[in-house]
Amino acid sequence: MAITITVNGQQRSLDVEANMPLLWAIRETLGLTGTKFGCGIAACGACTVHLNGRAVRSCTLPVSAADGGSVTTIEGLATDGTLHKVQQAWVEHQVPQCGYCQSGMIMAVSALLDQHPNPSDEEIDAAVTNICRCGTFARVRRAIESVARS
Repeated sequence: MAITITVNGQQRSLDVEANMPLLWAIRETLGLTGTKFGCGIAACGACTVHLNGRAVRSCTLPVSAADGGSVTTIEGLATDGTLHKVQQAWVEHQVPQCGYCQSGMIMAVSALLDQHPNPSDEEIDAAVTNICRCGTFARVRRAIESVARS
């Protein structure tokens, strides 16, 4: 089945099974490996991307759900060689340890801040449910707060 999606600003036509998870279409078909596989059940958030501006867990979302839509991956977040403000905050606050979950975490946070530029603690807790095995949650919170204050 031909699926047409815009990925990081570029329209792509994919000849894949309609029920293939969006994650695998991104990673295996398009070769964009910044989006990670973690749990496969949409619990950990390592696979988070934006679909039409909203954070979604791509490991369980069929690619057909993105047909005609716009997907942004971690590779498409920076523009013209300039890091996105959330990516820059991650660097400044030394958020990652192992880094595996961070692309999904950054995508969840950037979608939250697009919708709520100055989120409350409750809004952050509700929107950023990604799991970090290294436990960098305090640094994540500081990075979010630094972007919200700017």
